[in-house]
Amino acid sequence: MINEALVGFIGGGNMAEAIIKGLLAGGVSSSNITVSEPLEKRRNFLSETYKVNVSTDNGAVVSAASLIIMAVKPQVCVKILEGIANDNFHGKLVVSIMAGVRTGTIEAALDSGVRVVRVMPNTPALVLEAATAICPGSCATTEDVALTTTIFNLLGKTCQVEEKLLDAVTGLSGSGPAYVFTFIEALSDAGVKNGLPRDVATMLAAQTVFGSAKMVLETGEHPALLREKVTSPGGTTIAGLHVLELAGFRGTVMTSVDAATNRSSELGKK
Repeated sequence: MINEALVGFIGGGNMAEAIIKGLLAGGVSSSNITVSEPLEKRRNFLSETYKVNVSTDNGAVVSAASLIIMAVKPQVCVKILEGIANDNFHGKLVVSIMAGVRTGTIEAALDSGVRVVRVMPNTPALVLEAATAICPGSCATTEDVALTTTIFNLLGKTCQVEEKLLDAVTGLSGSGPAYVFTFIEALSDAGVKNGLPRDVATMLAAQTVFGSAKMVLETGEHPALLREKVTSPGGTTIAGLHVLELAGFRGTVMTSVDAATNRSSELGKK
């Protein structure tokens, strides 16, 4: 089970840190976690903050772990995979959070028969509120998917999708926090423009987005129905919505997701 797993991270960036936080919250001992990270400052931070083991040797991490989490940027994945290709992956599970890198690419680089599960979380994992999509590789077992789901449920909410849909997941929830942050900033700016203090405007904007998202998740109602409940005939909300429609707000958001999805696909091909 998860508490007994020896977890090795290849890469110690923000998303790796978020997963470490989730693992520790889920009862995994820090002594069972090892992170390979090239930057000394980052190694020191992870070691001092979370009491995990740190290293600069990817191969040593692979050898010591039963579960390997690939947490490097997709642009360097080929170099990293080549560097660990001769290590023994027999009986080990490889979980990849590398955007755009297909399970087949990892399987071909490491070993025929290696068990790979591809995962796309997003940065709210840092506050244990991630949206994560999970996709098994050709050799991954039901137990592998269950273990991966257990891990990422510690970080928020999960779903399982076909691999062909993971670029869309990247474009939507992977990049989505940046869109939401921009929206919150715009709401806050509008509050300031109309006389609110910055701290008040930002709190109201952020809490409004948070509460609205919680309503969607907890009620299960379509967002359009929830919007209707806020929109009174001839009121303030419909006046604001009219401006959003004139500006092509929804179409712009959809086009943004399209662009991020296409970029994810391009990275995978590279």
